[in-house]
Amino acid sequence: MAAPSAMSKDPWRFIVIEQTETLGKLPKLLPGGAMLSTAAAAIVVCGDQEAAFDRSVSYMLQDCSAAIENLLICAHGLGLGGCWVGVHPDEKAIQGLKLLLELPAAVVPIAVVSLGIPGEEPGPRTRYHAGFVHRERWGA
Repeated sequence: MAAPSAMSKDPWRFIVIEQTETLGKLPKLLPGGAMLSTAAAAIVVCGDQEAAFDRSVSYMLQDCSAAIENLLICAHGLGLGGCWVGVHPDEKAIQGLKLLLELPAAVVPIAVVSLGIPGEEPGPRTRYHAGFVHRERWGA
């Protein structure tokens, strides 16, 4: 919850899932979430649109994304494996999670972070590409 937030509105909300039964239901709702059935835990990161700056979905998504990245960095620092499983904007996944987790109308599931003991330890990588960085203006 130390992530930056537009106008410090902090619209993020978290649901911690540890029960095997609930974890087992998540992959049926999330196309990229097969690992959730064997995860030690999962954190569903939601955004409360009523709490977001200007009630904006865009600001809510940015704020929650910053919180998700912090969760992943913290998990890694604790020696845990973590995986960001996107939910928004998949309407079928959103509605499935809203129903399963009994979310209020204004609360939107953004992503699920799978947590557990890592099954592998890949080396560091970079996705840096010099062509993606521009100086002062696009063509520079």
